[in-house]
Amino acid sequence: MPVPQPGHARPHVRPEDVEHWLDELALLTTDRADRDGISSWDLRLDGLRRFDLPITLILDPALALICWVHFAPPIGDAFRKSYRKLLRWNDEYPFVKFSLAEDERPVLATELPIASLDRDALGLAIARSLAIADRLLEESASWLWIGGRIPDTSGRASRGAALLARYADQIAELQTPPDDPQPESPEGDVRAVEVEAAAG
Repeated sequence: MPVPQPGHARPHVRPEDVEHWLDELALLTTDRADRDGISSWDLRLDGLRRFDLPITLILDPALALICWVHFAPPIGDAFRKSYRKLLRWNDEYPFVKFSLAEDERPVLATELPIASLDRDALGLAIARSLAIADRLLEESASWLWIGGRIPDTSGRASRGAALLARYADQIAELQTPPDDPQPESPEGDVRAVEVEAAAG
């Protein structure tokens, strides 16, 4: 078995390091769990337009940290249009990965290798996730609210505003509004299913 050479120790990040970085970023966690050497933290943050976004950070101290954003409630597996939307977003936002959890919940994930993980890598990943959620607000509204009606949040202070400002230069392209964003009707997916069923 090879003997590790001095100066070539495998990178390792402790849970205490993550908590220290979160403190420096002024991000509050709502819960922490530890199991089989894996630690996780739950947060609830806001963008500038989308509020109350649940985020889970999952740390394998020798491998990676995953920033796991619970992007929307579960969607029906018959809604092919929604799946195509996730695939398109994966093409448009290469630094993150959209997928479906086991319960059909759309999730937005960023994997940060331990070798490059530090406070700013973590902060930038969270800020980028918030900015993407803001940018896709209209397109995801039909998943989030009945009738796709976006609630008025003009009186709320964002818990993520300072973080977004801190990394504004790195995420500037995400903070420009998309061209003519339009809320998507929740009936769109239903019609697509009906058309496919009729064709079958």
